[in-house]
Amino acid sequence: MTKLLEWLLGCSLIGMAWGLVTFDLLDLQLPAQYRELAWPMPVYLLVAFGCYSLATVGYRVATFNDCEDAAKELQAQIKEAKAELKKKGLKM
Repeated sequence: MTKLLEWLLGCSLIGMAWGLVTFDLLDLQLPAQYRELAWPMPVYLLVAFGCYSLATVGYRVATFNDCEDAAKELQAQIKEAKAELKKKGLKM
């Protein structure tokens, strides 16, 4: 099962549970407090997902690895390219 299908399955299950509680489709006769609490639940979940995403991106940026060897190699290649272009008569 791909990640997309996992997410779609999870969201559809949560959506179905929300619909059943909010609209009382199974005639569960839940107290009105539960239905009032269920109405804004998708907004709460969306905000929580946004906070999680922001925290994940922030953590990954904070722990990003520097590739010092690759940076040195790239600088050397840039110097070589500039030297070759100067040999061919290009002015920089």
